[in-house]
Amino acid sequence: MFLPSNFKEKKACVIGLGNSGSAAARLLQKQGFQILMSDSRPLKEIESLVKEIPKGVPWEADGPGQEALSCGFAVKSPGLSWNSPVIKKIRNAGIPIFSEMEVGLSFSKTKHIIAITGTNGKTTTTSLAGEIFRQGLSFGQNVYVCGNIGNPVSNCILEANPQDYLVIESSSYQLEDSDFFHPQIAAILNIQPDHIDHHGSFENYIRAKARIFREQDPSDFCVFNSSDFETVKLARECPAQKLFFGGDPKSSHAWTEAGKIQARLNLKDAPISFTPPALPGRHNQENAMAAILIALASKIPVSAIQKALTQFKGVEHRLEEAGAYRKIRCVNDSKATNVDSTLVALKAFSEVNKKIILILGGLDKGSPYAPLKPLISKSAKAVLTIGMAAEKIENELGGIAPIAHCENLDKAVQKAFEIGEAGDILLLSPACASFDQFKNFEERGKRFKKILENYKR
Repeated sequence: MFLPSNFKEKKACVIGLGNSGSAAARLLQKQGFQILMSDSRPLKEIESLVKEIPKGVPWEADGPGQEALSCGFAVKSPGLSWNSPVIKKIRNAGIPIFSEMEVGLSFSKTKHIIAITGTNGKTTTTSLAGEIFRQGLSFGQNVYVCGNIGNPVSNCILEANPQDYLVIESSSYQLEDSDFFHPQIAAILNIQPDHIDHHGSFENYIRAKARIFREQDPSDFCVFNSSDFETVKLARECPAQKLFFGGDPKSSHAWTEAGKIQARLNLKDAPISFTPPALPGRHNQENAMAAILIALASKIPVSAIQKALTQFKGVEHRLEEAGAYRKIRCVNDSKATNVDSTLVALKAFSEVNKKIILILGGLDKGSPYAPLKPLISKSAKAVLTIGMAAEKIENELGGIAPIAHCENLDKAVQKAFEIGEAGDILLLSPACASFDQFKNFEERGKRFKKILENYKR
């Protein structure tokens, strides 16, 4: 248990009225804790969140106030940086701070904890792993898919019994806040520069990712991408049994061969052959390799693994087919909130020459857009820019493809259908956060699909 037993006598300050904060407050309330929920934003900005606060729990806006600063411990929203004024104020008061994920796991009855992280692919891999476990667990066992995927750990922890499994998508934000996190099986899919504005440096981001295996021991497993430089470097520090995917068959535990995924737990064993999910791109084969190794390490039957692979259709907002208009194929990749994610999307359509109409833009995250140049030059018919990052994108990518400044999604889709022809691909893959014009990438993706529906009528 991460929370010392004497903490039950102390009041908890839950910082942030968002999804994870409300989940942590509900859990702590059920466990008999006194709670205060605190948000630094003014009331007018959080009015829509107030209805999610558990009944009977006091709360404050414009916090933290004096009552918050007298609490015995705090539970931190993962989106708040450790350098934010709010967190500095809490820390200066000498108040211990825990993550929602660790608070939830403090009350876990099961030790079957699987955690997946990576710059890209973690939602797809977590979803696929969850489907595999649903197919392969014995009668009376359940799997709970939670974490950064949108369902906080605290929401399901009391339902999970000792024989059940937790499959947790773990973001760098959550891992940064977690000192005692100990999954039985972990996976690091890849590490590319991202969230530098939050972590302060790429090195800090890498160190946050490394926390996924820091408390593991030789009885545990950790899955690594042998084709990713930073991931391979981190593997040298890992105390668990290491499983590698995507490299040379002689030294890998999973790889592709003739359209199949070959996988094994022991390098001396003959590999088992799997048909991968019918999803575009090399990255989705890598996601499947990681999920397969996680399943094999958990002793899930091979037949159940293959059944889940065959049935898996991907996740919403990640290279999601969004129909067609005038034979222009539309793809929703709103989850591409960084440059590397957009690179992955463009590589998935690598056979296409000058057919992609690419929507880029949103809230800039500090990374250069220049790495996109070779693939845009090869594959893009046009680039349509939106949001606050539009001018920066236009300056950095000017000259490699026609660029149109469109301000928002509605105008970008209108422009795309003005210049598009049968056989083109309209790809929303923004390479930016969404918070300048939308609440999150999900809202952005749903808006894109709604706009398309209006054209299809």
